[in-house]
Formats: sequence, C-alpha cells, structure tokens
Amino acid sequence: MPDNQLKQPLGRILADKGVISDDQLRIALQEQSKSHQPIGQLLVSLGFLSEATIRDVLSESFGQQSVDLASIIADPAALALVSKDIARRYQLLPLSVDKAGCTLTMAVCDPDNIIALDQIRALLKNEYRLITQLASESDILRAIDQYYGFELSIDGILHEIEPGEMEYQTLKSGVNEFSQPVVRLIDALLTEAVQRGVSDIHFEPESSFLRIRYRVDGVLHQVRSLHKSFWPAMVVRLKVMSNMNIAETRAPQDGRISLRLSGRAIDFRVASHPTTHGENIVLRILDRQKGIVDIDHIGLDDAALAMLKMIIAKPEGILLVTGPTGSGKTTTLYSILNHINTVSVNIMTLEDPVEYPIALIRQTSINESAKLDFAGGIRSMMRQDPDIILVGEIRDHPTAEMAFRAAMTGHQVYSTLHTNSAIGAIPRLLDIGILPDIMAGNIIGIMAQRLIRVLCNECKHAYTPDAAERKLLNIEAGQDATLYRATGCDACRRQGYSGRRAIMELLKMDYDLDDLISHRASARQIREAALAKGFRPLAMDGIHHIRQGVTSLAEVSRVVDLTDRLG
Repeated sequence: MPDNQLKQPLGRILADKGVISDDQLRIALQEQSKSHQPIGQLLVSLGFLSEATIRDVLSESFGQQSVDLASIIADPAALALVSKDIARRYQLLPLSVDKAGCTLTMAVCDPDNIIALDQIRALLKNEYRLITQLASESDILRAIDQYYGFELSIDGILHEIEPGEMEYQTLKSGVNEFSQPVVRLIDALLTEAVQRGVSDIHFEPESSFLRIRYRVDGVLHQVRSLHKSFWPAMVVRLKVMSNMNIAETRAPQDGRISLRLSGRAIDFRVASHPTTHGENIVLRILDRQKGIVDIDHIGLDDAALAMLKMIIAKPEGILLVTGPTGSGKTTTLYSILNHINTVSVNIMTLEDPVEYPIALIRQTSINESAKLDFAGGIRSMMRQDPDIILVGEIRDHPTAEMAFRAAMTGHQVYSTLHTNSAIGAIPRLLDIGILPDIMAGNIIGIMAQRLIRVLCNECKHAYTPDAAERKLLNIEAGQDATLYRATGCDACRRQGYSGRRAIMELLKMDYDLDDLISHRASARQIREAALAKGFRPLAMDGIHHIRQGVTSLAEVSRVVDLTDRLG
C-alpha cells in the first residue's frame, strides 16, 4: 500500500494508534532498507497485521469511508468507463456510476494520488464527479483481475455457457470462483434486479426449463427462461452465498446474503422450498436505503399524520398495523421506530427475521432451533428493561396475551396483524382469544394499509369517467372530472406504472370506541361510530389518489374492494 503521499509515514500512524508496536515497526523498516517495498506491504507479509486493518486505519486518518471489495459486486457500467490498463496502472477499481447525479465511485488504495485522479477526470472529460473509497492494494488488484476480461452481461454469460457443460462442483470450494460463468450469472441477475427496483426474485424450476420472475411494484413479471441444466449450478451458488446446506435438497432452508450493489448495502433474504421439479428459491431484496422511510413520507395526509404522532406520544398501549402480506406493514413500523429512536429510550424488537438493522435498537430474530418463539421472546425482553417493544406479528393467543400484558405494565407495543381493515383487527383479536375488557383501553390505535402502483407521468392517459365510474367515485353528474389510466412506454418498461405508495386508514381509539369494544359491539357499530368521529376508510384514501391523478381506478380496485359503494 503506497504511503509516499501521507503527511505522516504510514508506519508511524500505525504505531501511534497502537496497531503495531515500535519493535515491529523497527523490524519492518530494516526489511524495507533491503527490499525497498512499501512499508504497508512489508507489515502484512511479516504477519504483523492484515490489509483490512491498514485500510481501516487509513480510512480513519483520511476521514474517508473504507470498502471491503469481497462483499461488493462492481457495476459493469462503471467498469466500462475505465479500461483495465488504466485501473491497474493507478491501482483503482470503478464500483458504481450514477449517471443522473454524474458521480463515479471508485475504490482506491491512495486517496491523495492527485495524478491518478486527474488522469481519470481527463479520461472522463470531467463529466463525472469522483467519489473515492479506501481499499487495500492487493484487494484492488485481485478485483481488477476478477472483473476485467470476463463477460459480465446476462446475455453474454448465457451465450458463454453451453447447456449441459456447467461445472459446478468447484463452486463449493470458492477457489477462482469468478472464472465460473454461473458465479457471474447470479451476480448479474442480482445487480439487474436491484437496479430495476425489484422486491423479490423467483427462481422456479419446471420439468424442462427454469423460469425467473421479478416482482416489481407488487406484480410478478417473467424476465428469463433458461435451460433446466442451468439450475443445479445456480442452486449451489445461491446456497453457498447464503450459507445454506448444499447437500440438503428435500427440506426447506432459509439464508441471507449481504452485498454492496450500486454503491449501497443490500441484503437478500433467501428461502428454498422443495417442489416436484427441484428446489424453488425466492430472494426477498431488502434495500436499507429504501427500507426506512421518514415518518412524514409514509403516505398519511397532514391531519392523519398529526394524529399518528399523538398516538405514538402516549407512554403505553398497543399500536397495530394491519394488512395482507407485502402491504408495507414492516416498513411503516420501522419508520415509526426510527422517528422515536433516541438514546433516552430502550427499544427492543422481536422479528421473523430481522430485516433492516437500526442503530441503538436491540433486534432479535425468532429462532426455531433455539426454541425462541414470539411469546417466549416477549417474556424474555420484559426482563431487559424495555420502554418500547416491537413484535413482528401477532399470530396466536400466547403472543397476543404477552403483547397485551406488556402494554398493561407500562410499555409501548407495536405489532402487525393480518386483517383486511383497521376495524377488522377487533374481531380478529376476539377470535385469537383476547377478552374485550383487555382490548379496551390498551389498544391506542390501529392502522390498515395497502400499496398501490403510481401511474407513469410520461404516458398516463387522461379520460372522462362514465356513469358507473362517477357513481363509484362519488362524482356528481354535471361535475367536470378527469381520470387517468395506464398506457405504457419505455420509461416505465411498458407497465404504465412506476413506483408505489401506501394508502392508509388510521383508527385512533378513545373512550367511546373502548366502551363499544368492551360491550362486544359489532364491527358495523364500531365503524359507524368511527366514521362519525372523522375516520377515513382505505377506499376513501384510494379514491382521493384516483381523483388526484396519482393512480388509476383499476389499480385501486385491485387492492381495495370498492363495490360496496355501488349499493
């Protein structure tokens, strides 16, 4: 690792920080006088410390972020901007490029090498602002050999592989693994999925082919069909990456992959499931950058947002977030926790599994092998002096009972429940076995939500609603109204939609509603009382988004039942 650009010799920096002793530095300097090698390289070869340690110390000294190249997949678009000869000459590796923001992120071993940075700026004609991250010299040279000279595009890799000739036994050893096309194929598929904003990747083997589907904005789209001979090697690679047992093919397994893609940390939750045609594997993409949304932007209007902040300001009680799988419940809860997360409160979570790590919060995954379930986990957490508890899901009586017990003893409790509406949470809890008297006074609020796709601004088509649509949306006959429908263009990949947002309903509990619950009032009576207090159901929030031109009537009808408005 070059150190001629440092204001203070590298060896002295390492000794001053206590990473090496003065004796070790003296030995390295004596060796340097004979071999004239960089001091950092000598310290590593002598076994006094690792290159990762040098990288981290330099990162701290320069006040610059360091990067572990072993956990990164470089962006082919970034690699295309700088040739292999230039990268090797100046010992740098392009990692990611943001063409919209005109930035190029590179790994460098010497951030003060002005000559190298000026050469890159000249090569790119000053079209990109350079962002440098520290990495060790050997890691950079190894990565240059790894990425340059190999086909990195999906179509190119597939063309390179001849069906039936895939050698995948060497994947288990991890030796020279990047020379294997299947390694690059999996990396390319993961990179493409992250860049396209995919939430789930489905690998689905059939009798004669492998189907690959991406879930984009809540809807599955088939993107590839591969020969069935590709799948055994791909399974092994995915299992190796996610620390699964590659020998086990008849039982479901769960794993996790952590990588840096497109310049940010991405986690993949991996689940395998045996089927008649082989193992089915689904990857849930957990993008930390997108996973935690500021509470002001979760989808509530100003009045509902103010009400939510009043609810979470209460010292104890349960706040429930309801909705089907994939409706964004966890994201909403993380946003709320992030809003109240300070050093003055002890927040503990029990999840299945932990999706997004958050500083300060004590997060625990449910572990069947350790016999830690939700109910037992809450009981254990109660002895950890928590102020706030998040329970991933209330799914049975023991969990619900422990959650309400925590709320009754002065804790804030947040959890999710699978119901179709906020008011539907009451009969669901009764069905689980929670007494009405326990619910009354302990539930402080219930949210229900769905995710709807947002119309593409480039191609959405305006039209005038017909009589049935006017009745559905409560538009009077003589009133001017314009609705929009999806069309499809290159900007939205012919889908007609781009991105998603939440529609929500928020039920704030009060003495009147508590009284109705304690007297086992019907859901209809509770709904009528809530509407009289200004409760705004999901359907009304969805209709508001339709009238604003944010989404289409067809999209809201896909996730919310609007037919009762025709009665």
